[in-house]
Amino acid sequence: MRASIFGGLLSMALMAVGCGGTPIEEEGADLATQEAAIPDCSGSPDSLITYWSDATYTVQIGGRGCHCGWWESWGQTSAYRQNLNEC
Repeated sequence: MRASIFGGLLSMALMAVGCGGTPIEEEGADLATQEAAIPDCSGSPDSLITYWSDATYTVQIGGRGCHCGWWESWGQTSAYRQNLNEC
């Protein structure tokens, strides 16, 4: 009798703790795998932002925006940025 009570308690504990509990949802989505529509840059003015490694603005590390009718997005962003509005 003692063994069956212990077995019942053990199985209930396993179900409550590790078996059949609420699944854990992942926090945040993996942005690297998300897809978004590319903006239509035809007929719009240039609005390219260039990103630089530091305050000397000598090493460009990325760019984002419309440039010469094409969407451009590459590299990294940073606090050091400039607007490039020429084609």
